[in-house]
Amino acid sequence: MGSKNNPAHRRRSPLSIIIVFGLCCFFYLLGTWQKSGFGKGDSIAMDITKKTECEEDFSTLDFSSHHSIPIPDSSKPKAKMFKPCDMKYSYYTPCHEQDRAMKFPRENMVYRERHCPPQEEKLKCLIPAPKGYTTPFPWPKGRDYVHFANVPFKHLAVEKANQHWVEYQGNVFKFPGGGTMFPQGADAYIDELASVIPIKDGSVRTALDTGCGVASWGAYLMKRNVLAMSFAPRDNHEAQVQFALERGVPAIIGVLGSIKLPFPSRAFDMAQCSRCLIPWGESNGKYLMEVDRVLRPGGFWILSGPPINWKTYYQTWKRTKEDLKAEQRKIEKLAESLCWEKKYEKGDIAIWRKKVNAESCQMNSADFCESSDGDSVWYKEMETCVTPYPKVKNANEVAGGELKKFPARLQAVPPRVSKGLVPDVSVESYQEDSKLWKTYVGTYKKANRLIGTSRYRNIMDMNAGLGGFAAALDSNKLWVMNVVPTIAPDTLGVVYERGLIGIYHDWCEGFSTYPRTYDLIHGNGVFSLYENKCDLEAILLEMDRILRPEGVVLLRDEVDVLTKVMKIASGMRWDVKLLDHEEGPFVPKKIFVASKQYWVGNDTSSE
Repeated sequence: MGSKNNPAHRRRSPLSIIIVFGLCCFFYLLGTWQKSGFGKGDSIAMDITKKTECEEDFSTLDFSSHHSIPIPDSSKPKAKMFKPCDMKYSYYTPCHEQDRAMKFPRENMVYRERHCPPQEEKLKCLIPAPKGYTTPFPWPKGRDYVHFANVPFKHLAVEKANQHWVEYQGNVFKFPGGGTMFPQGADAYIDELASVIPIKDGSVRTALDTGCGVASWGAYLMKRNVLAMSFAPRDNHEAQVQFALERGVPAIIGVLGSIKLPFPSRAFDMAQCSRCLIPWGESNGKYLMEVDRVLRPGGFWILSGPPINWKTYYQTWKRTKEDLKAEQRKIEKLAESLCWEKKYEKGDIAIWRKKVNAESCQMNSADFCESSDGDSVWYKEMETCVTPYPKVKNANEVAGGELKKFPARLQAVPPRVSKGLVPDVSVESYQEDSKLWKTYVGTYKKANRLIGTSRYRNIMDMNAGLGGFAAALDSNKLWVMNVVPTIAPDTLGVVYERGLIGIYHDWCEGFSTYPRTYDLIHGNGVFSLYENKCDLEAILLEMDRILRPEGVVLLRDEVDVLTKVMKIASGMRWDVKLLDHEEGPFVPKKIFVASKQYWVGNDTSSE
């Protein structure tokens, strides 16, 4: 008989059995959890965390299993490292290159329009900055000075020396504010315009400068709270648009030729031609009709230069009195047919005003454009027809809706929204969008406290929507180029009604600007929009082309798409990281933040 102390015959207590069972379950669940990829030893979690460390304002990025992030495999090749292009591409403008342009007809300036390279000819390298490249002067000093090393072209300083466009002074260019038609300076010229046009009270906010030169008109309008969109072709006046952007003034490469301007109807409060040499009376008046399309009812058109004041200048212009008199008569007749009223002519300047509606006009309906959509313009042929006024209920109503004076206009509900003209956008959703972007911009400023200062003056929004980002960021220290992609809902008219500026564009192609012209590029959902439309790599390379050294990129998108973007961008000399959405780490949208490293080209090439 065994001892009563023999362990083999000891009874186990119910408590010990429960404890053992509980421990077994715990370790089983722990093992299952670790295998699922969320334990401390998970290699992807550690790797992503290292790449996405951020400031104390943000929590560490969290990935859940439904995000489908591929696990890095050390046996697979690392991200592609992009090489610098040859130095000859330092000023490359893919859709406005001279060699390609000369293959197209000169009639109607077709050869100066957009002609983009086919897929097989697109560059797959990084556009280098020139040696000695320097961060542009901060605004407002930047309005008057540009580093020579950034835009080393003296042609305009020599050719326009007596007109005071630009002067070369050692290692900088100086812009004294002169122009062909304002020898007393841009300020004096604008003062004369303001004696007729209500520039001071906020009634005029958006302006268009056709054939802008170095954009001194737009530069000097800024201190009067007027935002001008300027354009000029890339021609023998080398880099005039690049000078404008280097000064911190909005501008694009463009021309009034055979294709409609990339702006919506009723966009601008004021437009001008200051010796732009556009043949307004020719081609059955289609150029003036195109200005009429983009001019808001009640807007002003300024013409200074030929043929105005022909009695004084006909010998200088080497034209006969009869020829110039006939040209002006033709312009006057066209303006009248467009329902414009002449308000002023003195010296070199003439000013017309477009009537607020068509009630008091004798317009021939046969001259109206067949298409009812005056905003469908991308690569559309310019037509010899008149864009009809929106209908009104009485003779005093402003066609298309009356706008508040700026800055109240920025946050007011735009007429296109209040009238229900934008699909899926109501007054309530518009106001909610504005509120949301104030929150988002606050997040950006926490991540980078220089946002909102003159450090980032030239800003681009690649998918502007209703303009909420630009409105929340509004400051006289900066401006935003609001891009509405051609495959996105058309909201650019709303952007202009808020008193902002922008352009239609297809991101499968190069943008109409020079390299290194933007300090900050923002994009909300742009890569999800284009993911199955064109190569994401090509879009990122184009962003790199137009971004200045030490410039910043901010993207909001789905985490799956941003992971692809991050892999490409890590080979582009960008410092990149991901941040959580404002609503927390479990929201599948994230924020991509990148800073372009400073580097300049050398003699080695990689085309």
